Amino acid sequence: MQSSNSKNDPTYSKQVIEMFTVANEYCLFFKKAEEYSFEDIIDYFHKISPLLYLKGSLIPVIKVNDPSYKERFLTEEQYEALFLILKKKFKEKDTFYILDENYEAKEASLAECICDIFQDMSDFVLLYSKDNSFSKENAIFQIKELFEIRWGNRILEALKAVYNILYNSNNQQKAFTSLD
Repeated sequence: MQSSNSKNDPTYSKQVIEMFTVANEYCLFFKKAEEYSFEDIIDYFHKISPLLYLKGSLIPVIKVNDPSYKERFLTEEQYEALFLILKKKFKEKDTFYILDENYEAKEASLAECICDIFQDMSDFVLLYSKDNSFSKENAIFQIKELFEIRWGNRILEALKAVYNILYNSNNQQKAFTSLD
């Protein structure tokens, strides 16, 4: 329950609550990734990732009063378990190419991008859910910082790969069909 003072509290701003809501939905979906088909996962990521990116770009700058409350929660084992599930479902569609900072093609993994985003969203949701303002401040600060250095770019990379899966293969099939 929000306190009466929460209206002026930046940790309860509309942007933060909306980010929390979308991040939580992302986490809930990918915690059950094993239950979904390849098509369901691609369709879901295609629809939620632009919203996640938008909400991440709107996170306000916040002052952290006690950085000792900064925590990470997702274990390496949890990350790896999700990664293996996604890699198995994606098969040959997992690999795509991106340009590195020297504009050279570099192999990337869709499963890895989705897991990196999941890690940051999961840590944000769990830290923000703690019942103290220091944890909330750290969660907001950390998710904004990670948006700028990691998960924002991961969404862009993965979304392009998903776009190619959804539309380029369909367009090629449509183009070949119309030639007949």
